[in-house]
Amino acid sequence: MDKFLPNSSQDQAGHPPNVSLSPGELMDQAIGFARRQYPVIVFFTACALALGSVYLFTTAKLYTAHALLLMDTSKTRVLQQNQQAFGELPLDTAQVETQIELLKSEHIGSSVVKDLKLTEDQEFVGSQIGLFGTIFRLISKPFLSQVANANAPVSEDALARRALGRFMGHRDIKRVARTYVLDLSYTSLSPGKAAAVANAIGEAYILDQLESKFQATRRASSWLQDRVAELRVQAIAADRAVLEFKEQKNIVSMGGGIGETSGRLLSEQQMVDLNAQLANARASVAESKARLDRIQEVMKQDVPDAAVADSLHSAIIGTLRDKYLDYERRRAIYAERYGQNHLAVVNLRTQMVQLQRSMLDELGRLAESYKSDYEIAKAREISLEKSLSQSITGAQLTNRDRLGLQEIESRAKVYHAIHDSFLQRYMEMSQQQSFPITESRVITLASAPGGASSPQTNRVLTVAAVLGLMLGFGAAAFRESIDRVFRTTRQVEKLLKTNCLAVLPIVKNTGATAAASQGKGRSATTRLAPRAVGSAKKIDTNISGLFRYVIHEPLSSFAEGFRAVKVAADISGSIKENKVIGLTSSMPSEGKSTAACNFAELIAHGGSKVILVDGDLRNPTLSRKIVSSPDVGLLEVIGGKVDLRDAIFTDDVTGLHFLPAVIESRLAHSSEIMASEAFKSFIEGLRKTYDYIVIDLPPLAPVVDVRATTKIIDSYVFVIEWGHTRLNMVQRQLGSAPEIYDRLLGVILNKANTKILDRYEDYYGRYYYKKYYARYGYTQ
Repeated sequence: MDKFLPNSSQDQAGHPPNVSLSPGELMDQAIGFARRQYPVIVFFTACALALGSVYLFTTAKLYTAHALLLMDTSKTRVLQQNQQAFGELPLDTAQVETQIELLKSEHIGSSVVKDLKLTEDQEFVGSQIGLFGTIFRLISKPFLSQVANANAPVSEDALARRALGRFMGHRDIKRVARTYVLDLSYTSLSPGKAAAVANAIGEAYILDQLESKFQATRRASSWLQDRVAELRVQAIAADRAVLEFKEQKNIVSMGGGIGETSGRLLSEQQMVDLNAQLANARASVAESKARLDRIQEVMKQDVPDAAVADSLHSAIIGTLRDKYLDYERRRAIYAERYGQNHLAVVNLRTQMVQLQRSMLDELGRLAESYKSDYEIAKAREISLEKSLSQSITGAQLTNRDRLGLQEIESRAKVYHAIHDSFLQRYMEMSQQQSFPITESRVITLASAPGGASSPQTNRVLTVAAVLGLMLGFGAAAFRESIDRVFRTTRQVEKLLKTNCLAVLPIVKNTGATAAASQGKGRSATTRLAPRAVGSAKKIDTNISGLFRYVIHEPLSSFAEGFRAVKVAADISGSIKENKVIGLTSSMPSEGKSTAACNFAELIAHGGSKVILVDGDLRNPTLSRKIVSSPDVGLLEVIGGKVDLRDAIFTDDVTGLHFLPAVIESRLAHSSEIMASEAFKSFIEGLRKTYDYIVIDLPPLAPVVDVRATTKIIDSYVFVIEWGHTRLNMVQRQLGSAPEIYDRLLGVILNKANTKILDRYEDYYGRYYYKKYYARYGYTQ
């Protein structure tokens, strides 16, 4: 009992929810789920596919045509050079979305309806088509015939609104990726009509753009004409104010027009000229002063050097200096050759002195010339400084007056600029009024589609199949979640922590089976004769075939299951005494009585001495089913009223002994009888006589009689109805009776549907026997 958790929540395979499963176990569970619930999944998928097929057969075919419209932002704009000044910028994403909404507007739709005369087309003004349209028409027709006259004419406005509604319901405008190309599509019953309407949408949009631009240009031209006239008057008035102000303040400009503020005044120009002349005079004074100073320094030298001579630019000084140097060279030669006092040397020295005197005279003359130039330049500088000072004084007075002039000139310039801009724009608008352009054009005309766009068979069937699978899996998961019953041996082993001894299939309850198999049963009895008994009471051989099925069909899987129980009992008997075996269940009608009878019949048919005791003192089912109106039974034997031999019934085929229970009135204390010493002594007496004692006990849930037999029963076999008994019911009953659970031999899953069992465990039921042992005579 330490490992038995009766209140644990586990799945169909017996795994607790908090235990992680290996990938293999998950795969097994997924395959098991699909195998168990595939009829539900297939049913819902088939229903969905059937509905999809009905939709395909009842829905009219629709055709979709596509035209491509380009929002051309790179087109050269004729006569529109100043577009940004008036807010006309290149198209962006927001503007493209705006154009899409314009294409979707009722204005464009009304134009298409009018151009193509769609109010005369039955597709646009007639009744709905398809399955849903037919159903709606059939439902609404009686009601409409009561509230309105069917023959009453429909107004043109109503027809236009109806056609517009149909048109807008079947057209679609989309942007192609992140480009300036728009996809104009329309869906119709006719391929040609779909292409015509798609092209008409693009044409209507372009015409609407042209018309809107023409109207806007005409309104702008009218406004600009009035504005240009007004600005011309304002500009002339501003020019007149400039002229009057100049005349009043004696301001004379040297350049520029009336409205030009860049023209320089006469006083300003004079001051600039004087300033330039003064700069030149100052430079001349500085140059003259430098020459005078230089020549005065040269005059202090005996013989000017070559650099001084070159700088003075005097040919006379240069010639004299060259002669002087020549004499000096010759004097040195003669003095070295003839001596310093030689006449030639003395003559040369005299001539050199004369040359020095001549050079000094020439330098003096140049110095006087430079001094005169310096004085002239100085006088001119002083004169220009006086004139500039007077000009600055006059310019300062003029600048005070010019402040007002600049304001008037600026106003005149603004008026002229605005007038010129508006005049240019007016001329452009005048030209555009006769030549309107648009930024959009159709780059691909719609053509009649080659195939229907709706309904798409593959897509409809795929969607139907997917929806059917989803619904099927949902319904299957719901069924799986509420299917909290025993169906597999794994559930028994995981949830109850005990062995599942056998899974017994459902067998048919027919009397013909017993009659047809009597000969086979007798031949077996001849082979294994029962021990002699001293009772003349016989079990009715015409009883229900369910209670002797193991005798009628000894090679069936049903009989093989009870052999597994017999083997388990024998193995357990090798460890401890296991002669008294009780069969019970949680609730009535789970087949424990049938199982007890067949189990006892199987053991007896094998040659062992077996007694079957009906221990259900509340509802003795065996006593009513396999014997006819017994007069004495278990209670009488325990009470000592009759001898055991007088109460036992014998099966002639198997030699099985059966002790019925005769209940003349309801017993209030049946559990006391089962726990009494008399009953214990009775069972101990049977141990000495029989090899096996099989007791059919009452169910565990309604009564407590089973719990009173724990001192008598060696092992319990718990019968669970396959696919009916709930998991928590068995867990609760065995969990509340630990003394029974400790003596539990195992569990029998009874009444299993082998066709459904194959979905849960393919190694049980028909798969096992038919694949491996059917050729040897084994059946279900």
